[in-house]
Amino acid sequence: MMENKDQILERSIGERIKTLRAENGLTLDRLASESGVSRAMISRIERGEASPTAALLARICAALGLSLSGFFAENEEAVSPLVKKRDQQLWKDPETGYVRRAISPPRVGSDVDIVEVEFPPGARVGFPPHAASRGMTQYVWLFEGVLEMTSGGVLHLMEPGDCLFMPVGEGHVFHNPTEKPARYAVVLDQRQR
Repeated sequence: MMENKDQILERSIGERIKTLRAENGLTLDRLASESGVSRAMISRIERGEASPTAALLARICAALGLSLSGFFAENEEAVSPLVKKRDQQLWKDPETGYVRRAISPPRVGSDVDIVEVEFPPGARVGFPPHAASRGMTQYVWLFEGVLEMTSGGVLHLMEPGDCLFMPVGEGHVFHNPTEKPARYAVVLDQRQR
C-alpha cells in the first residue's frame, strides 16, 4: 500500500526528531525530561505511529534548540529564491485541524521565515515559554477572521489587518473565538538578539 503525502510527512517528522535527538546526544528519557513530552509519545512519534500536535512538536523542537519553522525548513533540500505555492510544505495539526503552510523559500540564508495559517473556528493552541527561542521575535498579521492572542500574559483581540509583534520565547496562545476560520501570516525572525 502506497503512503499518501500526509503519511510521508509524518514519517519524516519522526525520522527528523530521531536524527536531531541523536545529533544532540539526547536519550529518549532526556528529551522527554527537557521537553515535558512523555518518553512513550516521543518514541511513538519517532516510529511514525503518532502524529504530534502543534504544541507537542513545539515543545520537542524547543528542547532540540529549534523553532517550528527551523524544524520544517531543514527537511527542504532545494535552494531557490522562488518557491511555487504548489511546492510549499503543508502540515496539519491533528488536534485542532489548523493548517500551516511554509511560504518562504527554504535554505536561502535568511533568518526570516514566513508561514501562513488557516485556523479553524474555536481552535486554541498554546506554546509554552522556552529558552531555546529567547531572543527570537515574530509578527502575527491577521488577514481574515478574529484572533485572541495572549503574549506575555496580555490578551490582544485581533481583527483583519491587525499585526501583533511578540517575542517567541515568552510563550503565547492563539485562539479563534468565533465560528468562522481565521487566516493569518506569521513572520518569524530567528536571529537571537
